[in-house]
Amino acid sequence: MKIFLTAAALAAFALNCNASYMDKYQANQADPKIEVPDSTGFKFTDVKVNKTGSVKDQNKSGTCWAFSGTSMVEDDLMRKGMPELDLSEMWTVRNCYIDKAKKYISTGGKINFAQGGSFADVVYAMDNYGAVPEEVYAGLNYGEDKHSHYEMAEALEAYLNAINKNPNKKLSTAWLPGFVAILDAYLGPAVETFTYNGKTYTPQSFAKEMKIVPEEYISFTSYTHHPFYKPFALEIADNWLWSESMNIPMEEMKRIVDEALDAGFTVGWAADVSEKGFKWRKGYAVLPEKKAKEDMDNAEVARWTQLSDSDRDAMQYDIKGPVKERTISQEDRQRTFENRETTDDHGMVIVGYATDQEGNRYYKVKNSWDTNQLYDGYLYVSEPYFLEKTLNIMVNKNGVPKDIAKKVGI
Repeated sequence: MKIFLTAAALAAFALNCNASYMDKYQANQADPKIEVPDSTGFKFTDVKVNKTGSVKDQNKSGTCWAFSGTSMVEDDLMRKGMPELDLSEMWTVRNCYIDKAKKYISTGGKINFAQGGSFADVVYAMDNYGAVPEEVYAGLNYGEDKHSHYEMAEALEAYLNAINKNPNKKLSTAWLPGFVAILDAYLGPAVETFTYNGKTYTPQSFAKEMKIVPEEYISFTSYTHHPFYKPFALEIADNWLWSESMNIPMEEMKRIVDEALDAGFTVGWAADVSEKGFKWRKGYAVLPEKKAKEDMDNAEVARWTQLSDSDRDAMQYDIKGPVKERTISQEDRQRTFENRETTDDHGMVIVGYATDQEGNRYYKVKNSWDTNQLYDGYLYVSEPYFLEKTLNIMVNKNGVPKDIAKKVGI
């Protein structure tokens, strides 16, 4: 999964992000200005919010998966009683790029090579390559104060495509060092040892001392084209690692989130954010029910019949406060995934839940698009939106309800 942001606000984002996706998002957002709370019509009351670190800014990088996955691990360490840490996302990005490049070349370029990834990549990288603090590896080796990966990403892909043409009829021993040299130039060379709080570590010894336990984290999803209570590799382009998620019914996936939050865990959330009801600047995401003629008065019906389909669509998403939302079924999840209405867009972290002034329930979600937004980098996601638009979640296995854990063998 991946997201791009401009320095001022959004630029382009998605786990499979590109410029056209940016245009689609911005077209769905009526007003780019930050609004005062009352102007949205929503009044949210936090009910439960778990410990979480500060909101980060991935800026113009397609690495939401690294920011959200790292945040979830940082939160989990605080839950275990560790001090708040600021771990390097770019250390994970660097190591995943190298392994992704190896797989890209070994498959003759038949997998996706892009900035995107998944929560599983973070766990995989920490397990295999350890972790380092942000102050040790900021990944800003190219004259910028904030992440900006456009040039680097283009250079890396162009390099690999040249290697894939195989002009020498066999690969040389130089191709991988050449690829790593590009990463070194942009992100910085690999960290062998470093000093932190007066003690010397390797990335592996630091991860161990910080009590990072990668095998504790489990990914869950919910789709009917695979059997429930068995794992499968989610068929999305940025799952280059071919990592598996445990498949469970939709309501059980929701129960995991609810009970994990109550137990003090935060939850990684991979979701579709291309919906017109996803209003980042206004701080909420909802799935409004389509307006029916029987719910309108005569004047409204007269106006409705004169509108184009696009104008009717705009009216549906002219949201002034809490709205009646769609009822989501398991079949809805499957249909919207298979017809690509639910797309692999973005990774965030669910840190708690809240209610609006009418008692509707929402998840409080931490993003990595800086704090220049209505709720200082957070938004409130309705339960219907979560049920339909979630690709997968990741959570510490100790936060999974015991009966579900038993069903899936953890």
